Amino acid sequence: MIAPSVLSFDHSDLKSPVVELLSAGAQLIHLDVMDGQFVPPITIGAGVAKGLRSLGDFTLEAHLMTLTPEAHFETFAEAGCQRIIFHVEATNHAYRLAQSIRSMGLQAGIALNPGTTAEVIESILDVVDEVLVMTVNPGWGGQEFIHSTMAKVAWIRERAPDILIEVDGGIDSETLLIARQHGANRFVVGSYLTKGGSIGDAYRRLQALCG
Repeated sequence: MIAPSVLSFDHSDLKSPVVELLSAGAQLIHLDVMDGQFVPPITIGAGVAKGLRSLGDFTLEAHLMTLTPEAHFETFAEAGCQRIIFHVEATNHAYRLAQSIRSMGLQAGIALNPGTTAEVIESILDVVDEVLVMTVNPGWGGQEFIHSTMAKVAWIRERAPDILIEVDGGIDSETLLIARQHGANRFVVGSYLTKGGSIGDAYRRLQALCG
């Protein structure tokens, strides 16, 4: 499944592209939440999630690129997010935080930066619903896909055959197929959707590659 990210859209009007994506068949919207500390940029908060939640029946996931991610779990849950993803690099207590998200009735995701080995999350694979492998350095859209991250995707898939593996960064019609071949089954896409033509058409092209 494609997970369209709103990061590359005009933040003064996020509803219009999301409505277009939903009309094109999107079932999931990905929110890149950055706090200016874990990564340099500051992006959106729970208020945006709440505003988008009113647009229809779809899965809304918050990718927290933040320090102290647990401070934001409740707020994003109340805003209507069904899945919360936090970074293993941001905490010494990833197992407990994943349990905390699940105790709220939400799905828990753990994210890995390109420089973090997959082995660090092996002990928590049983308490997360998703692993998000960053295929670019977090913080900015439009970066080039880091091919070496595919070894992590394959490693995780071998050890957790049924887990959802999401890749985030530099995804287009070519890199999506590469990531899929290595075991990824969800693909965060942002800047590709804005490069010519309609957002809806770009979404449909990539979704067709997912099989």
